[in-house]
Amino acid sequence: MARTNAARVDAMPKGKAQAEKVVALDRTIHEPMRLGIISALAVNESLTFNELKSLLGVTDGNLSVHARKLEEAGFVECTKSFAGRVPRTDYKVTAEGRAALEKYVGHMESILRATKGQR
Repeated sequence: MARTNAARVDAMPKGKAQAEKVVALDRTIHEPMRLGIISALAVNESLTFNELKSLLGVTDGNLSVHARKLEEAGFVECTKSFAGRVPRTDYKVTAEGRAALEKYVGHMESILRATKGQR
């Protein structure tokens, strides 16, 4: 009978089990810029492109590329409109994005707890 990944983790020595949990981190969110974007959106109803850019201290291109990755993953919703004649881009975190962030934070917390327990 084949063993599941969960069973393998339980059967591994503690250090190796923790290493496998690190691999399980969501790589889309784990990248620092994307983590900053989704974290900022998680505590705000929505933010404009310029608000995110100012908050994170990044260039237009850098923010655009990382926001698009989050959008493609379904973690962030992007709405384009005009305020008068000025283009406006608004971002907000989706339910899927919020769940992914909560899962990511949970993984990080378990890694920190395991690390503290090894001292």
